[in-house]
Amino acid sequence: MELIGEIVDIIYQNEINSYTIATLETESEVYTVVGYLPFIHIGDTLKVVGKFITHQEYGRQFKIDTFEKIIPQTLDALERYLASGNIKGIGPATARKIIKEFGEETVAIFKFEPEKLSKIKGITKDKAIDMANSFNENLELWQIVGFLENFGIPASSAQGIYKKLGSDTIRKIEENPYILIDLARGIDFKQVDKMALDLGMEYTNPQRISNGIKYALTIITYNGHTCVQEQNLIDFMKNLLDIPENLIQAELVNLKAKEEIVIEEIDNQKWIFLYPYYKAEKNVAEKLLVLDNAKNIKEISKIEKEIKLLQKESDIELSEKQLEAIKAVNEKNVCIITGGPGTGKTTIIKSIIKLYKEKGKKVALCAPTGRAAKRMEEATGNEAKTLHRLLEIGKLKDELGIENIDYNVTPIDADVIIIDEMSMVDIFLMNYLLNGVYLGTKLVLVGDVDQLPSVGPGNVLKDIIESNKFTTVRLDKIFRQAAKSKIILNAHNVNQGKTFISSSNNKELKDDFFYINEAKQDNILYQILSLSKDRLKNYGDYDFFKNIQVITPTKRGVLGTKELNKLLQQELNPKSENKKEKIVGNTIYRQGDRIMQIRNNYDIYWEKNEPNFEYGSGVFNGEFGTVYNINEEEKQIEVIYDDDKHVWYTYQDLDQIEHAYAITVHKSQGSEFDVVILPISSSSPMLLTRNLLYTAITRAKKLLIIIGSHYIIENMISNYEQKKRNTGLKYKLINS
Repeated sequence: MELIGEIVDIIYQNEINSYTIATLETESEVYTVVGYLPFIHIGDTLKVVGKFITHQEYGRQFKIDTFEKIIPQTLDALERYLASGNIKGIGPATARKIIKEFGEETVAIFKFEPEKLSKIKGITKDKAIDMANSFNENLELWQIVGFLENFGIPASSAQGIYKKLGSDTIRKIEENPYILIDLARGIDFKQVDKMALDLGMEYTNPQRISNGIKYALTIITYNGHTCVQEQNLIDFMKNLLDIPENLIQAELVNLKAKEEIVIEEIDNQKWIFLYPYYKAEKNVAEKLLVLDNAKNIKEISKIEKEIKLLQKESDIELSEKQLEAIKAVNEKNVCIITGGPGTGKTTIIKSIIKLYKEKGKKVALCAPTGRAAKRMEEATGNEAKTLHRLLEIGKLKDELGIENIDYNVTPIDADVIIIDEMSMVDIFLMNYLLNGVYLGTKLVLVGDVDQLPSVGPGNVLKDIIESNKFTTVRLDKIFRQAAKSKIILNAHNVNQGKTFISSSNNKELKDDFFYINEAKQDNILYQILSLSKDRLKNYGDYDFFKNIQVITPTKRGVLGTKELNKLLQQELNPKSENKKEKIVGNTIYRQGDRIMQIRNNYDIYWEKNEPNFEYGSGVFNGEFGTVYNINEEEKQIEVIYDDDKHVWYTYQDLDQIEHAYAITVHKSQGSEFDVVILPISSSSPMLLTRNLLYTAITRAKKLLIIIGSHYIIENMISNYEQKKRNTGLKYKLINS
């Protein structure tokens, strides 16, 4: 059967696979329809093909086999479609004006004469073009979705592919299906390969083999590697493509000749890199060595005298290691300072700032994330920026593409650059940073090498330290004040493979660490919810939205972020007549919700009202905020971030934020919270590691509560084997 009608309500939509339950209104009747409907919104007009079924609980439904998105058939329907929030820049009032002005010609205007939209008051020519582009993109997108779905490519990838390939998308894919591998992360090569073979590609076609090799080299980078052993790659390829080894070897030679891959011999083994990863490592190695070996033109003379004066003026007594670190920064152009919590890194940074500023030198402070930069600023009393802001990089990696390894950045106007949280810096960000450092500038890399490595590829801080090419000061003494904290003592215990100090007769120790030995997931969940809701309020007047953060190793399962966020939202910000909410798929956004920005958006507009009005653009991955208002008429959600920025998200942009009642340990890197609740239960062995537990513990400032099985936690502490990252930076540094 075939039905044509308008989607008037979406009852349910799975955000992962787009399985949808919706209400479809035809000329004669209203139906409940069910099926996979990617990129479908209220106001869309669909032609659906399927059959009626009877659900034992919900009754008669129309089960969709295929669908086609079509232009709305009446002016009323077209107005509702335009007003739905699906078209950028158009709300109900603007939709009304457009239909009134252009009537039956509206669609033709959008398609062929968009500049005429500027006749309407409030629409500039630029805005008219943007509106038309959005309108046409929405209409064309379903064709691409349908085409890709025929080959098993998920709908979630379609929009990104369309944006990169444009209106010729289908033709370009038919000519070379393997371009999909480069365009959308997570696409299964076997699906694309099947598409290519179905379209007539030969098994032994060099294009098939070369794309298979590049795919294999790309997926290793998702686990942090920059290279792979040649024989491991060949064995993988033989299985992936079902072809003999000699064809793979021939294509490796061809790709090397075209400079798409590089083969490097490390410790008598051949390692293969995609060219951009090799070049980024090579650039980083060469630039660090050149920088370190340059003339030391920023050196402070009589440094010992200056340090004594500094200690007297600041009323501090620096330890031997702190003195060693400050002198090393003065004597060398590149210096690494590494150590755990409470070992005096902040005091060293503050001392370096004071010494060099008093000599008229410019000191730039930076960190990989916004929250890490904010922490650095609060700790030192000096301005700190994200690396992106410091370098004035508009867009990185996803936006620029990794092939832009020599992307020019704004040179950093500073005599000394101090980078905190260096463990979070991947090989590409390090490369961009060094592109912006003048010869003669001092570079101070500060971080904790025992924390989790960067999310992106590489193991930069570890490789630099292990090359033994640069002066590295390891801070291992816990200062007396810090040694009163069980959080800090237990962080160091875990890092050394020892068990927790859960109780002590030492009255000087703070009661800032509690361990609840609990194995059952339901009981752990009860503890999390009761602590979050009122127990900590009664214990120390801690308020969840001001002080408390739940951090968990995983996204999945009962104690993963997805489930915990739903449950914590129900407990801490329940449904209320006084609170507006917006349902997107199976996610509810509600006024008062805690959220996090999950990717960099350099262009989004923000305003601050206090203490003085200011405005700007840019919200970055890892920033926390609160849903302040939901405007159904404008199809927008207003968020206030922790630094008082007001930001407005259209409903189409909500994939940039997610609930943050609970976050993963990886997402918590670079941040600190007054109170951390850390549940630990059975999970993937990849996540149950010592450095993950260590990283999680070091996120807490005033109070840490760990809830979990003693057996699992002891196994984590014993699991020192960090997942090895195959990289070439250390080798390049040693052999440059």
